[in-house]
Amino acid sequence: MSDEVLRLAKSSGATSAEAEVSLGIGQNVSVRMGETETIEYNRDKGMSVTVYFGQQKGHASTSDLSPQALSDTVAAACNIARYTAQDEFCGLADPALLAHDIPDLDLHHPWPLSVDEAIAIALECEQAARDADTRIVNSEGASVSTYEGLFSYANSNGFNAGYPSSRHGISCSVIAEEGESMQRDYWYTSARHAAELDSPRSVGLRAGERTVRRLGSRKIKTAQVPVLFEAPLASGLISHLISAISGGSLYRKSSFLLDSLGKQVMSSSINIEELPHIKRGLASSPFDNEGVSTKPRMLIKDGVLQGYMLGSYSARKLGMTTTGNAGGNHNLIIQHGDLDFQGLLNTMGTGLLVTELLGHGLNMVTGDYSRGAAGFWVENGVIAYPVEEITIAGNLADMLKQIVAVGSDVLTQGSKQTGSILIERMTVASGE
Repeated sequence: MSDEVLRLAKSSGATSAEAEVSLGIGQNVSVRMGETETIEYNRDKGMSVTVYFGQQKGHASTSDLSPQALSDTVAAACNIARYTAQDEFCGLADPALLAHDIPDLDLHHPWPLSVDEAIAIALECEQAARDADTRIVNSEGASVSTYEGLFSYANSNGFNAGYPSSRHGISCSVIAEEGESMQRDYWYTSARHAAELDSPRSVGLRAGERTVRRLGSRKIKTAQVPVLFEAPLASGLISHLISAISGGSLYRKSSFLLDSLGKQVMSSSINIEELPHIKRGLASSPFDNEGVSTKPRMLIKDGVLQGYMLGSYSARKLGMTTTGNAGGNHNLIIQHGDLDFQGLLNTMGTGLLVTELLGHGLNMVTGDYSRGAAGFWVENGVIAYPVEEITIAGNLADMLKQIVAVGSDVLTQGSKQTGSILIERMTVASGE
């Protein structure tokens, strides 16, 4: 199919072209309060084509993969290109950088789950959550999802490759009540292979325990204290870092980390690797969205930035070479120390443990950071009581350099694998 799309583009006068084809099927089942709530199937397919007439670019896509639709989509992309201004930085990736030896990363593991089986798993998960404590009075439900798909990319420089993948998950969210206090929380598990998912019962029990522990939340007085970001939220700090060192933010000059290559951007104790070829990794890929070979690299070494996150276009704008990150990062591994979660609490002493963040209060240009938050007040390394309706504030450039430790409680549910992160000091205030 991709070869035909590229042939059509060439016959229409395009000097170069690239095409992506994706196919996917999935199932999602959810239950609530012991009853089946939704059964969803999805079957997605699509093709997108980008054509270049010299330095003029046009792009179009379709979910209809019939021969006529493919021809019409290529024609639409060509028409767009002819009326688009020239851009000296656009074009295909450098042929010398394209992937040739494509490793099998073991990403495709279908889960042949019937609807009845999925419902039974979801019911077991939700029941475990509801049984966790008598104060759990309601449920937002539990769900079980399965997905498998195929992605392929081809361009007129001779690259044509693809690979299948899968991703499955179980999640649960419940509500607890005690007196005037009502709280909700959740938990989930995700993996390429169903055998690597946490058990439905453990997911439900974790969701129930996390919900109940938030009952009786209080507010706290304004103070500057250490802040511990729980592992599920700590990956968000790394996401902000990645946004700041990504090509689009850099060439638009909308990043607080401009011209930071080779400079100290994090605590000297921090090392971050990008490992694209982890078997069954949730962000593993043999090549990026432009066909460029992905390679392991050190992104942060002793707190010093070793490289940006670039695709071909942003790299050209910056006078650099693509890093194989068109489409995003691949398995960022934040190296951790010997401290487990309790060890982090002991190191913090007195301060705030954050388990939920609200809003999107980050200015990417200045690094100013202010978010609504909820969590727990910690005294002498012991969780004292839950807190809510508070705001945490700081500057992300300072926060990254003030990382005291990364815990060994690593969460491997996404593209960024990190334990909980302890920040030396932030401003914590009542939300009133």
